[in-house]
Amino acid sequence: MQLVLEKRAERSNTIALVSPLIAIALTIVTMSILFAILGKNPISALIVYFIDPLTDAYSLQEIAVKASPLVMIAIGLSLCYLANAWNIGAEGQFLIGAVAGSWIAVKTQGTDAGHWVLPAMLLAGAAAGALYALIPAICKVRFGASEILTSLMLVYVADLLLDYLVRGPWRDPGGFNFPTTAEFDPVATVPILIEGGRLHLGVLITLLVVAAAAVLLGRTIKGFEIRVVGAAPRAARFGGFNANQLILLTFAVSGALAGLAGIIEVAGPIGHLQPGISPGYGFTAIIVAFLGRLNSIGILIAGLFLALTFIGGEQAQIAMKIPLDVTKVFQGILLFYVLACDSFTLYRFRLIFPLRRVSSGTG
Repeated sequence: MQLVLEKRAERSNTIALVSPLIAIALTIVTMSILFAILGKNPISALIVYFIDPLTDAYSLQEIAVKASPLVMIAIGLSLCYLANAWNIGAEGQFLIGAVAGSWIAVKTQGTDAGHWVLPAMLLAGAAAGALYALIPAICKVRFGASEILTSLMLVYVADLLLDYLVRGPWRDPGGFNFPTTAEFDPVATVPILIEGGRLHLGVLITLLVVAAAAVLLGRTIKGFEIRVVGAAPRAARFGGFNANQLILLTFAVSGALAGLAGIIEVAGPIGHLQPGISPGYGFTAIIVAFLGRLNSIGILIAGLFLALTFIGGEQAQIAMKIPLDVTKVFQGILLFYVLACDSFTLYRFRLIFPLRRVSSGTG
């Protein structure tokens, strides 16, 4: 008897749409078991995670702030994944964008520079992210290197570069030896939208990115090209679409959005450059992209849901002494179930019973 994975004759669109909801339900059931193992009341823990943050105005703002970089990065990743190009290094592009944009803030510190500083920081962050993402893209197109490995390894390069800068040449002389730059000037910070909170202009920029991606994929030839190259490479070649050029384009756009998210995060909620500016946004955005079915509106909803887990995890740590790392466990389990449910929409298990060979005897 053999258990084989067999491709389905056709994929059910209904199951494909319901699949993320099934994954979320299975994740919640698994987390409830984990909470019980930790000696916590599962119902109380789930309420703290998913209900309490929605009942407080400040927490709602924090959810939007957390969702902003996740959604922006995931939109860029979705373009890559739809084109069958696998950018796993958005975390590094996020960090390098933060570094490049912060360079302008550091160099203009205390010089009474004009309002051009923030736009220049945003452009520098996006450009640096795009150039950094083009490294694995060029390696794939020119040398056939795996973009998964090269983009992932570049994450560590960006992280170490950031660490070197804030501990060395960019460290604030008046910062009591902490590894951080000086606080950015007001002209180098993202404007706050609501007084007394942290909701900033970057959230509106993220919404514009979502709208632009929806138009690109749904109403333009380039969006059609992205979907065709990813879904049917042979048909794309017959149609004259250049897959290599599309890899370079999607990686550049993905890196630009990740870099833009990085400098917005530094110039907005944080206000200076330091180690640990990202709690793993670049990796969590991969979950957001797949949970949102690589669809712009779906990614927006998925980003808000994952941001809810971040805020709920912080509140659970305070209220119930649940370790904050449980949030990362939650996200990992969610990705596992999302991929598993996606696999079952395309494949099914089948038992095969091999026929026994009957040897013929001589009479």
